[in-house]
Amino acid sequence: MIAGPPLQHGGRGRNSPARSLLAAVLLLSAGAAAGQQPPQPALSAVPVPGELEANRLVWGTMAAVDHANLAGNYSVLRDLAAPGFQINNDAARLTQIFASLRQSRIDLSSTLLLTPTYLGPPRMVQPDVVRFQGYFGLRPTAISFDLYYQWVGGRWRLFGVSIVPASLSAIQQGAASAAAPPAPQPAPPGQKPRQPSRPR
Repeated sequence: MIAGPPLQHGGRGRNSPARSLLAAVLLLSAGAAAGQQPPQPALSAVPVPGELEANRLVWGTMAAVDHANLAGNYSVLRDLAAPGFQINNDAARLTQIFASLRQSRIDLSSTLLLTPTYLGPPRMVQPDVVRFQGYFGLRPTAISFDLYYQWVGGRWRLFGVSIVPASLSAIQQGAASAAAPPAPQPAPPGQKPRQPSRPR
């Protein structure tokens, strides 16, 4: 079972601690933590969030993390999250994980004034876990996010979170590179390059 990709990267990547302020939580389901895989709900029983629901979830997470950063208390954020999140992250651990984001004094409440820009549609990474990737185009510091939610008890609950302050141009360049079509392959010798077909 996929419990959520590792959201905190080491080394020299874009999300390394040396190059960005990263708040990342790697979460495991309660069953995985106990060495057993819990029963998965049927795909038809889990509604894929639409745009309005996605916005609500993202804004709610930003507000919850902002309040926790201001208070220095992550108990409410933990209590509202999925059971796997709660099992693997006590309030003290969350305080440590979000330390760099908290110390940066980034005002996450500003994200509530903008509609999130998504890098793609919601993606189901396992039958009951959905992933949202995108950013808020704030200036001078934009906010990139990578969020996971698990369907628990008839509602989506936070399962994994990565919040990265970065320049808007850097985020947009990364998004453009990811969305760029592959370069055309050169034609074999003696053949003319094939022209793409146009709609009639």
